[in-house]
Amino acid sequence: MIAQIDGLNKQVAFLKENNTQALKQLQDLSVITGQQAESIKKSLENMGAKDSYIQTVQQSMARKDSMNMALVMNLKGAIGNLEDEDINVKVDKGVVYIDISDKLLFKTGKYDITKEANAVLGKVAQVLKNQPDIEFMVEGHTDNVAYKSGILLDNWDLSVKRATAVVRVLQNEYGIDPSKMAAAGRGEYKPLADNSTPDGKATNRRTRIVILPQLDQFFKLLERK
Repeated sequence: MIAQIDGLNKQVAFLKENNTQALKQLQDLSVITGQQAESIKKSLENMGAKDSYIQTVQQSMARKDSMNMALVMNLKGAIGNLEDEDINVKVDKGVVYIDISDKLLFKTGKYDITKEANAVLGKVAQVLKNQPDIEFMVEGHTDNVAYKSGILLDNWDLSVKRATAVVRVLQNEYGIDPSKMAAAGRGEYKPLADNSTPDGKATNRRTRIVILPQLDQFFKLLERK
């Protein structure tokens, strides 16, 4: 989106530069034909349309950024005084992320939601329910320690089961519309930290809620040419 805006700005600058001489000629109608005058008029109209288009896209992006920041503030206010390492809410490249540590959500090697985590998910659900247009994905993540207990095959399985456990709580206990949610397992393959240290492993064992950007709104803007 940023690259496209930059490209449009360059086109506008090009049109302005190349029409400078034409505008001077326009002041002396004796040196241009009617066809040339019409061409200049169309160029100026095109330049104005591109300017308006850029402003519309920039305003939409600014509005989206403001909505994201408001959502983050609401989430932080609802969640309360949890330790930073247990839950983190942030915006990165226009996307809102909620990272919840596995020590808060699950017991080691398990995928049953703890009572404490259930209450936290309830607070998150309350904020999300007040945003009916929001869709989100719940991602399960693990460290690189091989899963060796229970009926699951590996960390892939464990991460998926943890993600689906979270969406079921959000749906069944807190009334989140299931059509607004998706569950995914990332296993050990999207680490945030180095798995060679205990702290790094702890950071990587997490469940992430990703607020999905409403790209269709921007695609509609891009179609306006």
